[in-house]
Amino acid sequence: MPSVLSSDYEHFASIAWCAKHLRGRRVIAGSPASRKRKSNGEDSLYAETLKSQTTILAMLEVYEEPKSPMDRVDSLKMFLTLGSGLNGHPGICHGGIVVAILDEVIGLLIPTNQQRGSMKDLPFMTAYLNTAFLKPVPTCATVLARARILKVEGRKYFAEGWIEDSEGAVLAHADALFVTLKSTL
Repeated sequence: MPSVLSSDYEHFASIAWCAKHLRGRRVIAGSPASRKRKSNGEDSLYAETLKSQTTILAMLEVYEEPKSPMDRVDSLKMFLTLGSGLNGHPGICHGGIVVAILDEVIGLLIPTNQQRGSMKDLPFMTAYLNTAFLKPVPTCATVLARARILKVEGRKYFAEGWIEDSEGAVLAHADALFVTLKSTL
């Protein structure tokens, strides 16, 4: 495993199969907001606990900019390089971490759209996340997590997410419901 790089973008751009996803005029790529430390402790799981050479070495959010500035981003990708500190079994990511990754990638759809102004800037939470483990998710490896919004009904956001290996094989899948809260936390 390389040491933590100054740019997660550079890390994934140096991996051939990942670099293919980073090309295109409308591709937006950057560090997820959850990787940035916040003074109130929000997102400390991804900004601190899972941000090391042995856990999640690098993480990059990628989506295609909609044609209209106010259109909703309905799908996004997240690259992750997973270290052995996430092992449940040797070389295999712990199932709880797999669920946390799926929760994170699906949940990124809402703040991404809030920042663009295509969704109301309200707090939200996971209502359910039904997960199927199809194949082991490897550690000491780079994986691709994907998410897409299926439908929106008022405050409810129905979505799905999945994790793929470098060959595109689906390793885990989740159906989710996120709900915006009526008031702030």
